Amino acid sequence: MRAVIQRVSEASVTVNDICHTDIKKGLVVLLGIENEDDIEDCEYLSAKIASMRVFSDNAGKMNLSVTDIDGEILVISQFTLHASTKKGKRPSFLKSAHPDKAMPLYNSFIAALSRLTEKKIKSGIFGAMMNVSLVNSGPVTIILDSKSKE
Repeated sequence: MRAVIQRVSEASVTVNDICHTDIKKGLVVLLGIENEDDIEDCEYLSAKIASMRVFSDNAGKMNLSVTDIDGEILVISQFTLHASTKKGKRPSFLKSAHPDKAMPLYNSFIAALSRLTEKKIKSGIFGAMMNVSLVNSGPVTIILDSKSKE
């Protein structure tokens, strides 16, 4: 399971020119699920994200988590995070989990993150064509992978 985390001052998801959801200060999590992922990957990444200190304290140091600042979280499924570009010019998505497997894990990830942060996590629409707008604060962008523990 792979996640791209962006610290934002605001973000939104639009589907068919209608705003589906939005957040203010917090994190946008782009989540890619691969064939080999399971519930342990959900637990690992959700715990890491909930406690990751990427927000500034009073001294200006990144020392606070999204929970510490009472920030919001927007999770968006993104199968393209597992693209392979080794051959040719068109990415291959063979490592990306089929929706039958990915959707339950996506929902499990959101539930785990919600339990850890004690907040309702907002999300995009799984499998939909979405327009994601965000203002990356910093910018701060971090990539996490449950397999490499990075």
